[in-house]
Amino acid sequence: MKRIELLAPAGSSEALDAAIGEGADAVYLGLRSFNARMRTTNFAFNQFEAAVYACHERARKVYVTVNTVFEEREADRLYQLLEYLVSVGPDGVIVQDAGVVKIVRDYFPSLPLHGSTQMNVASSAGCNQLSRAGFKRAVLARELSLEEIRQIRQYTSLELEVFVHGALCVSASGLCLFSSYLGGKSANRGMCTQACRRLYESETGAGYYFSPDDLQLIEYLPALIDAGVNAFKIEGRMKSAEYVGTVVSAYRYLIDNYEIDHERAIIKSKAMLQADFARRKTSLFITGKADDYIHPEQAGGTGIHLGRIRDARTIDEKRWALMNTYEGLAERDSVRIHRKDDSGRITAKIQAIKYGVDGMLLQLDGEWRQNDDVYLIQTASMTRRYKPILPKSLGHFHKFPSSHAAPKPSLPRLDGKRLDAVFEPGIYVLAGKVADLHAVLTFRPKKAMILFNRLNAETMRRDEGSLPFKRDRLILWLDPYFAESDASWLLAELEYWIGKGVSLVIINNQAHFALLRGKNVTMIAGPWLYTFNPWALSYYLEQGVQAVISPYEISRQTLYRLTEYVPAQFFVPIVFAYSDLFRIRADLSRVYGQSHFSDREGNSFSLVGKRDYSVVIPDKPFSLIDLVPNLKKQGFSRFILDLSNAGPAQGLYRDIARAVDQFKSLSSTSRFNWKDGFWSEERVRREDRVPDKGAVSRNSRPLGPERQVRGTGSSVRAGKHTRGAKRSRP
Repeated sequence: MKRIELLAPAGSSEALDAAIGEGADAVYLGLRSFNARMRTTNFAFNQFEAAVYACHERARKVYVTVNTVFEEREADRLYQLLEYLVSVGPDGVIVQDAGVVKIVRDYFPSLPLHGSTQMNVASSAGCNQLSRAGFKRAVLARELSLEEIRQIRQYTSLELEVFVHGALCVSASGLCLFSSYLGGKSANRGMCTQACRRLYESETGAGYYFSPDDLQLIEYLPALIDAGVNAFKIEGRMKSAEYVGTVVSAYRYLIDNYEIDHERAIIKSKAMLQADFARRKTSLFITGKADDYIHPEQAGGTGIHLGRIRDARTIDEKRWALMNTYEGLAERDSVRIHRKDDSGRITAKIQAIKYGVDGMLLQLDGEWRQNDDVYLIQTASMTRRYKPILPKSLGHFHKFPSSHAAPKPSLPRLDGKRLDAVFEPGIYVLAGKVADLHAVLTFRPKKAMILFNRLNAETMRRDEGSLPFKRDRLILWLDPYFAESDASWLLAELEYWIGKGVSLVIINNQAHFALLRGKNVTMIAGPWLYTFNPWALSYYLEQGVQAVISPYEISRQTLYRLTEYVPAQFFVPIVFAYSDLFRIRADLSRVYGQSHFSDREGNSFSLVGKRDYSVVIPDKPFSLIDLVPNLKKQGFSRFILDLSNAGPAQGLYRDIARAVDQFKSLSSTSRFNWKDGFWSEERVRREDRVPDKGAVSRNSRPLGPERQVRGTGSSVRAGKHTRGAKRSRP
């Protein structure tokens, strides 16, 4: 039997000890920059070097996460990190950004590339595109069924890695902008604030409407092995060593024993997992149909719910929390305290226990309050000391990144006249429904873009004779989530419409390159390819794209820096959008029967169903419409109004069109990250030193329901110039 790799998280040296001690074949970990878990401990350079040495001595592998997007200003540090990794010799780097791919391929080809789940690879076409780019392995998106994984294996030779246990995101892998929208802490930068775990108010009351259960696929491992999966991945770089040890031991037991006694191995391994103290378990989409994986009544925290703190008592000058009796607790057990207003969570240990007639008293450290919820996350009896993996002395490990500057990327010369012939300068509008194409005529666009999901593809075929745009004036905007089950219909529809005269296609997934290879179309890189640096730009130009649509969360500074490498005419800013914040592979609007949600800070959102999936969008749209004249002065000549999440009713299109004609601002809109860019500690320190008294939080409450999302019946109004950006330079 071939060796199946069990891959465990190592967010700390203690977790590394637990993973190796319980039999993991490999670990994945991050250093203190450029990884998608920036809030965990991570490894210092000498610790990392020692970890690689120690694991290799034990014939175990080490993979390093370099799976965030980077900006041009960070290129030197990234280059130095990759150069350092080559000197240490890990077994692979897990990456998301095409810019990292470009640098590794050109300068550090000895580093094996693994495609992060953040790359949103969910198809054999996506895997084969990575294989052509020099990747060794793809970490598949987590929303796939067993049958889809089987089909992917059938059509690719790339190594396949699958998540089998741990926390889930409600959003499809790599397609979440929620945290970035709320304050620049982008999930694509490893700064996710877990907006999915928040408490939201809706028409029917409060609930955790976007907080999914935890994944557990222990009983499906034999089938996944049979399907040809190469590696099983456990999520949890922010989890304790005890958690890592418990989960690794269960999956190790199952892998080693399922062929001997299948039923007994599953029963025993599942029993071992009872001690992981995480959330309720789900198999998600593995069976082919979405499991019941979200329970709004269940708080977003982990652990076994012990109840609420009924009262605070002072005994011997110490604070004690009064709770209902729970006989199973012991001193030194660890608990997580969840604020009653959902404002935060803290971890505490039980210092002492007293029992009284009115309940149990717990002496807890930390700042807790009456009515806070308490969850058991680890018992003192679970604590196990593993043999340390790292040597006692790290004096022999002294490699460190150099101060070398990153070489500038080579960029091909682009043909502006050729681009103008098929993609004329002007305004373009993205419609979310075929029926909205008629209303798009209001904007007099050069061409109309249509969100080319399965529902719209079917409608376009059915209503082909009544489409208001000739085929050479239609642009297909491909859906960023492309699963294996979409391959057959999408390929057939692309061939049909290209044959009818469609000449422009917006690419939003690695798989789309494979589908369009050799076809007579002009490819434009879409915003979901996350082009934030010139190395990513170089990579996509090598794939044949002729222009790039800026990511939704890009800043002015980052976009302008890109124009120092390629003229601004080849970049297309999005100047209006109700951006997808969550992209969910299930239509939750049908499940909930409601569409509006708000958080405790007054931000409001809508859930928009699109038959096969749903998106969560802000009630406060993103707009740069008033900055278009200044953008033109900088050399930009094409602009996109993304109305895919907004319908034309109640005058919405008319109001936006008027604002576009006059280059006026719209009320109740945001700049997203345009002005401030991604969140950073340096920026916070700078703002603390020089407070901006006129600053307005990007989370401030919208000025009433003045916009219309499908079914809401209200509209955006044109208004005065939005505060926050200079007119001289956008």
